Amino acid sequence: MRAYNVVEFGPPSALRLCEVEDRVPSDGQMLVDVAAAGINYPDILVVSGRYQILPQRPFVPGKEIAGVVRAVGAGVSGFVPGDRVLSQLENGAFAERVLVRPEDTFHLPDGLGFADATAMGLAYQTAYFALHDRAGLRPGETVLVGGAAGGVGAAGIQLAKAFGARVLAAVRKPDQAAFARACGADVIIDAGGSNLREELRVQVHAATGGAGADVVLDPVGAEFFGAALRALGWCGRLIVIGFAGGEIPSVKANYLLVKNISISGLQWSDYRERTPQRIAEVQAEIFSLWKSGALRPPTTRTFAFEELPTALDLIAQGGIRGKAALLLDRSS
Repeated sequence: MRAYNVVEFGPPSALRLCEVEDRVPSDGQMLVDVAAAGINYPDILVVSGRYQILPQRPFVPGKEIAGVVRAVGAGVSGFVPGDRVLSQLENGAFAERVLVRPEDTFHLPDGLGFADATAMGLAYQTAYFALHDRAGLRPGETVLVGGAAGGVGAAGIQLAKAFGARVLAAVRKPDQAAFARACGADVIIDAGGSNLREELRVQVHAATGGAGADVVLDPVGAEFFGAALRALGWCGRLIVIGFAGGEIPSVKANYLLVKNISISGLQWSDYRERTPQRIAEVQAEIFSLWKSGALRPPTTRTFAFEELPTALDLIAQGGIRGKAALLLDRSS
């Protein structure tokens, strides 16, 4: 079978598409024929060697797949060959067939296509845990979503609306604004100005009657982080999700004290390893919200298997709105 390998860390063009031996499931494993693989910003960090968790090279990158169970190993229950599934991995998704664990795998609802399914895994799980478990979002509160045109941003908009919140979407370009509105944002915040530190707070205060945001989702870091802190209201909560802006920011603790602000981090993969049952509960709720029509997976761009380096480059440049997926089965 074919699989992408990280032999040396570097840009996406350094990935090698190789012929490798087929996989055979051991006890407690399943083999899945990949129909679609989700492409996420952390994949760029993994390929470049800048991610916090890196295996020994060579290895196959990629963190989520949707496909069909081909075979199950001894001790596996609840799944049989032919099942349509979504599965989360630490690495290994960018291959034609993948070994997965049952505890990381979920049955797909009828009618949910493979490409759309990959948009409802890592991005929606991340946004859900940030809003619900970390921020303790309450109905009627106001959420400022940074990077609102990205996969986690789009998921954050939709989930916050489903939870009864009002959403301010921070974007840098006009086409991103249109995308965020289509995802359900109530107010667009322009984060593309030359003085973000002042301009973000002015816009958020204008949209909230001077109260500020109750919750901020920050997958961006860099200058957005400091600007968003200033835009928080009393007892506001900022959730650090990532650093797509490049710079890892710092904060002066006295500012947290003055406004009773709290800052929390979210490393989603820790939940997967420590509380797999909670992950299953959240995925079931995400699928339920999709069935009700509250969520619409924003898979805005699909790529052929051979186009993975191009897709990663586009994501690194901010050229993808919503979620990108790698298709191995064009019928999906």
